[in-house]
Amino acid sequence: MKYLMLFLLLPALLFAQPVEKVLCIGFDGMDPQLLQKYLDQGVMPNFENLIADGDFKNLETAIPPQSPVAWSNFITGMDPGGHGIFDFIHRDPKTLAPYLSAAQAMAPPRWWHVADWKIPRGSGSVELLRHGTAFWEILAEAGVDVTIFKVPSNFPPVDCECRSLSGMGTPDILGTYGIFSYYTNDPPEDINISGGRIIPVSLRDGHTKTTLGGPVNSYRDGDPESEANFDITVDRNSQTALLKIADETILLNEDQWSDWVTIDFQMVPLLKSVSGICRFYLMGTDPFRLYVTPVNIDPVNPEMPICTPENYSSELVDDIGLYYTQGLPDDTKALEEGVFSDHNYVSQSGKVLTERIQQFQSELDNFKSLDKGYLFFYFNSPDQTCHTFWRNMDEDHPMHENAGGEYQDHIKNIYIECDKALGMAMEVTDDKTLLVAMSDHGFAPYNRSFHLNSWLHQNGYLFLKKGKKPGDIEYLMGIDWRRTKAYAIGINGLYLNLRGRERRGIVNQGQDREELLAEICEALEQVKDFDGKLAIKHAYRTDEIYHGPYAKDAPDIIVGYHREFRGSNESALGEVPAEIFIDNMMKWSGDHCMAADEVPGIIITNRPIRALHPALLDLAPTFLALFNLEPLPEMVGKNIFEGE
Repeated sequence: MKYLMLFLLLPALLFAQPVEKVLCIGFDGMDPQLLQKYLDQGVMPNFENLIADGDFKNLETAIPPQSPVAWSNFITGMDPGGHGIFDFIHRDPKTLAPYLSAAQAMAPPRWWHVADWKIPRGSGSVELLRHGTAFWEILAEAGVDVTIFKVPSNFPPVDCECRSLSGMGTPDILGTYGIFSYYTNDPPEDINISGGRIIPVSLRDGHTKTTLGGPVNSYRDGDPESEANFDITVDRNSQTALLKIADETILLNEDQWSDWVTIDFQMVPLLKSVSGICRFYLMGTDPFRLYVTPVNIDPVNPEMPICTPENYSSELVDDIGLYYTQGLPDDTKALEEGVFSDHNYVSQSGKVLTERIQQFQSELDNFKSLDKGYLFFYFNSPDQTCHTFWRNMDEDHPMHENAGGEYQDHIKNIYIECDKALGMAMEVTDDKTLLVAMSDHGFAPYNRSFHLNSWLHQNGYLFLKKGKKPGDIEYLMGIDWRRTKAYAIGINGLYLNLRGRERRGIVNQGQDREELLAEICEALEQVKDFDGKLAIKHAYRTDEIYHGPYAKDAPDIIVGYHREFRGSNESALGEVPAEIFIDNMMKWSGDHCMAADEVPGIIITNRPIRALHPALLDLAPTFLALFNLEPLPEMVGKNIFEGE
């Protein structure tokens, strides 16, 4: 009997072991089904060993399961009603203008004008739009040594006594999420592309002069873009190109990358310049094709706040050299727009992962030396690879025939690289260190797009102005608001055109709102594609699932799709195409912006988890409890090691 009691008490004894350090690895987008598949194939030995020592469960994700929403849940222990991040894209209800949800840049309030120059009176700023207290602020205040490496939804980084480097949401030097440059003497007919710039060049005797675009020069009237000059000399015989830029001379062979190059963009001669970094990739010499990464914020001299303390980003340079500071560095846009082949993309994203592994080793060396501490480290590769290479492994995807077989195991190979990273962490983990491997959501095939605004239009909830037709609408401009009851903006969001909230709202608060919400939710969950498949699993009412002061700003309905379906990019940007469903013919072929229970994340620890259904919301209070700290009253989650 006593042995039975000892067996029953064993989990409690394990929980009682003191924790002096916590190491949490965030594998963005790691999917439990894919992970189990690769575990069964025997190619994930470190994950297998960690599971054997501890536990592996699905981790409930956010509603909607978009990365900025999910990671905000993780950071604050609150749902979107508490932290105010509902989607990648929000809208101003008074103007109905869309804007990016994560951060907002504000220019100096006033300027002196002298000739063609402007002199700022005051300073500009960048504001993090996520609300709430990050759990690591509480840890740091309690004296825990904390490092937060590239967690999303943390730009600019929270100002506290910890080491942190901002991740997803961190712009390039232009203030965008990443604009690459592509120089070629064989440009396509249409050079207007998303996420990049195609710069046609003419080679005379193999030589040309051109410029690289830099940040807007707000010190000059008209805010012209700054530029850096550079020369290119191409030798087709040797298949090389010689680049001269920023006092550097770079010789590249075909399919070769340069090291990072630091470029100073002059704003005010002798007084002000902005430093950025980029890498050059010679894709071919005949025709000439040169790719330049987005110009990243220079971690040695960051123009925008990217770290705490302010010297942390440059200390990393001392350890491993220059690196991507851009929030999502894998250039999926270059792939989608046809500038990159699959091979080119694998080459570029491989550089990102190699760099991240070097950074991880540097942080592990520091973590190992601590007596008491917390380290969070983020890997974006599983997410970006599943987005772009799902088509290669999935025979049912509409783009599979165009994908080719060379990279059908690319997702698997990235998981194997993640397993190696986990092995690195296990080498510095002792019995007083809690090791956590987790993801913010899982993944699913994205085969068909649903134009939500088109459905609203065809079902009498959204009307167009006289003379407008489907296909004419962009950013909600051209909609007849005097008759429109509902509209969509963002990937999963649907809003009612409420009187007193929207600028020209017509739906009354109270009974009218209640009846309309119920009607639309019921109708959405009955929508079928041409083959009879239900497209929408849950139409969530946010007034029933969100808690906190910002729930009033949320979409009225979050549309949660079945696997294979996702809201279209067109509806996300306020467009109204003619059709309701279309095949997804993009290389962006896997996704997670679906119903939350379709794409749970993973959580694996070296100790048993007592919660039956652990969730992202639980991790902030769990980390606090491990250091004997109380969660904040507004935190919704619970300690996963205390059960439910």
